[in-house]
Amino acid sequence: MASHSAKKRKSRPAKKATSAGGAGSPGWASPAAQVLRVPDGFDVASFDRRSTPGFTGDKSSGRAAVAAHGAELSELQERLFAEGRCGGSRSVLLVLQGMDTAGKGGIVRHVVGLVDPQGVAHRSFAAPTAEERRHHFLWRVRRSLPRPGYIGVFDRSHYEDVLVARVENLVPPETWEKRYDEINRFEEKIVASGTPIVKVALMVSYEEQRERLAERLDRPDKFWKYDPNDVDARSLWPHYQDAYQAMLDRTNTEVAPWHVVPADRKWFARLAVSELLLDALRRLDLGWPPATFDVEVEKRRLAAT
Repeated sequence: MASHSAKKRKSRPAKKATSAGGAGSPGWASPAAQVLRVPDGFDVASFDRRSTPGFTGDKSSGRAAVAAHGAELSELQERLFAEGRCGGSRSVLLVLQGMDTAGKGGIVRHVVGLVDPQGVAHRSFAAPTAEERRHHFLWRVRRSLPRPGYIGVFDRSHYEDVLVARVENLVPPETWEKRYDEINRFEEKIVASGTPIVKVALMVSYEEQRERLAERLDRPDKFWKYDPNDVDARSLWPHYQDAYQAMLDRTNTEVAPWHVVPADRKWFARLAVSELLLDALRRLDLGWPPATFDVEVEKRRLAAT
């Protein structure tokens, strides 16, 4: 991983921004950011969750591609971090939303884990605390937005408030119904402030979820990941699928579009998210902050010590 401590290395010119899935992304028939973006009329019920849309390679080449992204992701993240340390205001927010076992944690480990952790702000949104319930539902989200220079990761997010809150009747329908528009306005302000949002809906199938939950019950090293409430949520599967459909229909905006990723193949989900994150960082066209001092003078001062 890259380090933000001082290093001996040659200065490298900033790279031109490119689209994910374009040059440097072999195996993609079309850019991932285009292929995975939710189109008009998208139907959750008919979506193939074992598919690998846009990618022509296999599991081995997919894993190799994720590893190959590591160096560029790490450097771009360091450039972003350096910019933030030098007065910049930009950051990136990665939103991972999905049912239990959809692979959110694996993406955090295997994709976000490719960059320096000190430049990452990770937050997982569980049930709100008593204090959080006393505030507007976006209060805790605003407090968790990444600072300038950081990649923020929401493992679950403010969308829990139109998914779990809706399906499990935690608030009246008139409350969650107005939240879609509130979220759209909130995200529009975030993007306008200099923080692009990469929204990923990880779609795991009913059958695959059962296999993954069964594995957790068969392996002592996975017991800690098992929650009996996950089985309760499975009994509400059709209602959750309806809630995801409404979420995608109502909050897939131009400034913060959704990308839907088939999650039955973990390797593909990780590859897809690595492409989307790389695309967002490339589009920032990050360079290295210029010196705020006279370099030649400092060289002479250093030589004199």
